[in-house]
Amino acid sequence: MQDKADKKKSPSILKVVFSVIAAAFGVQSSKNSERDFTTGNLIVFIAVGLIFTILFVITLIGVVNLILGT
Repeated sequence: MQDKADKKKSPSILKVVFSVIAAAFGVQSSKNSERDFTTGNLIVFIAVGLIFTILFVITLIGVVNLILGT
């Protein structure tokens, strides 16, 4: 009975962040993907995905500006 309760538990925020990063780079395992779709909260994944995307774009802009010297 304990195992069923653990499986229904939502993933921690750290697991969500790692899942979003792995999915963004296309290396998400099927096991983690299954866990995310069955127990994850869609709003949390969307929020973390948006934050990751914004930080990624800002990082790219910073690297380009550093290289171009502007």
